[in-house]
Amino acid sequence: MKLVALHSVAPICCSYINLTSQIQVVRITNLPNAFFERTVFPGQRIVFETLPTAQLEIHTGMMASAILSDCIPCRQLQLSDVMNNQAA
Repeated sequence: MKLVALHSVAPICCSYINLTSQIQVVRITNLPNAFFERTVFPGQRIVFETLPTAQLEIHTGMMASAILSDCIPCRQLQLSDVMNNQAA
């Protein structure tokens, strides 16, 4: 997902891996005028772009009873500059 920078802050490239045996739904909901939600299967890795202030919510369990199991600052999920430069 590519997030259009509406702010003066540059977006960062992030990565998350579902290391559980359950399907997870990840969301970013703390940014105004932006919404990000993906289903992440066990062992799957997602790469996404967001603002440094974003928080990734991790919801685990069945959809009807999914619980918020973690909330990770996206700065902690940021890919290194070396990887970012290789992708360019």
